[in-house]
Amino acid sequence: MYFRLLQLELKNFIRNPQFGANLFFKIMSLFALANFAVIFVGAAFFIFFIAQNKLHVDPLVLVSKYLVYYLVFDLAVRYFMQQLPTQNIKPFLTQNISKKKLVNYTLLKVITNFFNWGNLLFLIPFAGLMLFNHYNVLGVLMWFLGVFAMFYVNNFINILINGKDNWLYGTVAFFVVFWILDKYEIIELSKLSELVFYSFYNVIGVFVIPILIALFLAYYTYKYILKNFYLDKGLELKKAEGKTENIEFLNKYGVLGAFLNNDIRLIKRSKAAQSAVIGSVMFLFYGLLIYSTKTYETDFMKMFLGIFVTGGFLFIFGQRVPAWDSSYYPLMMTQKVPYRQYLEAKWWLVNLATILCMILAIGYAFISWDLYFTFLAAGVYNLGINSHLTLLSGAYNKNPVDLNTRAKSMGEKNQFNAKNLLLTIPKLLFPMAIFAVMKYFFGMFAAMFTIAVVGAIGFAFRAKIFDFIVKIYIKEKYSAIASFKKND
Repeated sequence: MYFRLLQLELKNFIRNPQFGANLFFKIMSLFALANFAVIFVGAAFFIFFIAQNKLHVDPLVLVSKYLVYYLVFDLAVRYFMQQLPTQNIKPFLTQNISKKKLVNYTLLKVITNFFNWGNLLFLIPFAGLMLFNHYNVLGVLMWFLGVFAMFYVNNFINILINGKDNWLYGTVAFFVVFWILDKYEIIELSKLSELVFYSFYNVIGVFVIPILIALFLAYYTYKYILKNFYLDKGLELKKAEGKTENIEFLNKYGVLGAFLNNDIRLIKRSKAAQSAVIGSVMFLFYGLLIYSTKTYETDFMKMFLGIFVTGGFLFIFGQRVPAWDSSYYPLMMTQKVPYRQYLEAKWWLVNLATILCMILAIGYAFISWDLYFTFLAAGVYNLGINSHLTLLSGAYNKNPVDLNTRAKSMGEKNQFNAKNLLLTIPKLLFPMAIFAVMKYFFGMFAAMFTIAVVGAIGFAFRAKIFDFIVKIYIKEKYSAIASFKKND
């Protein structure tokens, strides 16, 4: 049965209207996996020999000391990129197939994901180096099994925090508490990490604890998915008491206001749209992450940060138009929908969010006024240029959105295609090129001013630009309908 399900997924991949885009993404994914494989294997040798020959410390102690930070990073990356693959399983729920088999098949796909076995590319060479350097064989085996089990603990926690808000809030609170304890030196996380993970090696039986935790979480996750594996329950939108939500002042803008009201309702009710908002908030703090590593000091990096800090919602939400409406898009296209107003509503929504991010970014003025003004210039560029380009790229993104699943913008299979890739050049490389040239010849102020002027020009000519964008959307309308129906 599992082999048959795999065959059907393969046929779906080949026969999909977006086969070309899917194939391109698969090829790019293979290159990315090969790159990560080289990095992981190389990291094992690099860390081992640097620790042994340069730092003169036990490599196992060094890895154990900082492993907790990598596990937190691993869980964060999983949250944004790894999603339970229920979209391809939904059609089988109406067939005469045991629900337990479908759940088992779904979990099997998750367990064999690269996020889990990819870590072996580091663990196996590192364990081999330890054995070659006469570490205790039993101790190495125990450490290997214990650490590998921790990645499966992350795997199942990720499934639960994506499906249950209580798990998400609890996990975030747990990390915040330990971060505060470490910041105020009540508990030193690196020493605690060394104590815990090194004990896998030198204390017999401790390695069994993460294995038992992983098995318990696997069983709990299985029961949770089995309980909610229904089209009208866990895999669809939760039903609540019906009520009308309307923002009155938007009504004076006619059709445009009606579409804006619909998008605001979408954000309030949809997990996927809410995760786009959360993601944009996290982008606001992206500058602090770079600031903590001191790389923010280069003016070039300031502009790069500004594009993302002010454009988080723009990139996450904008590139998924019209996919946000994929569940009813075919029906909507049978109506007399004013396409221009439909797209303008999306455009104004992402631009209002961009303006809000520009205002909230005032906090960066406490670091440097130059940094904040650079972010403002980048924000204006986002308003006038990137808003149009991101909306245009959405016309070629025909991957439907499951509104009840937290959006994984970075992980969706059809988020990238050749045309989207080409549109990335003016979105990122073009402003960076303008900034670099103007900064080199005329200085920092001229570079910021030029970026802002280019954005202002794009905003001023938005009517002409929209004429072109609307034509592209109408041209791609029928292939989008076919793709949304195919994946329904």
